[in-house]
Amino acid sequence: MKLRTHYIFSSGLLSLITVFFIPFLYAVFLAGLISFIGNSFIDYFGHEIKGKYISRSPRTHTVYRSILWGLLLSLPIGVLYFVFPSFYFVFSVILDGLLVGPSHMLLDVFTERGIYHKVNGKWRRIALAHFSYANPLANGLAIIAGVIMLLAAMHFVHYYDYH
Repeated sequence: MKLRTHYIFSSGLLSLITVFFIPFLYAVFLAGLISFIGNSFIDYFGHEIKGKYISRSPRTHTVYRSILWGLLLSLPIGVLYFVFPSFYFVFSVILDGLLVGPSHMLLDVFTERGIYHKVNGKWRRIALAHFSYANPLANGLAIIAGVIMLLAAMHFVHYYDYH
């Protein structure tokens, strides 16, 4: 999927989850920040040039490694604890960090090159739908899903106020 698709989808997903722990505007800001950092890193450091082609690498395009990278990249954001001194804020940073990588992998598993997993000690690719990364239908559906999740998060704006 295109990088902007990853940004929108992840931002919607992370906002929908985080809004249960911190106020909506903080949740959207945090989700957008972690989505941008995590997805940019995964795409930038997870692609190699092989001849004329750009290929994904198991360095970042496995489920477990994407979780690790997302968490490591989000932890410095925890320094904002000094601005928003709340256990729930730190919890939200960690939770968003844990989920940004798998949300990236969820979209990439539907592309033609898929993601990596190990089978008998060797890296193998798994792909479910084989869409090209620029397929307008696949990218459009993922963007719509991200927007719907963001709208659903807006529905829970007052949930934080009462709990």
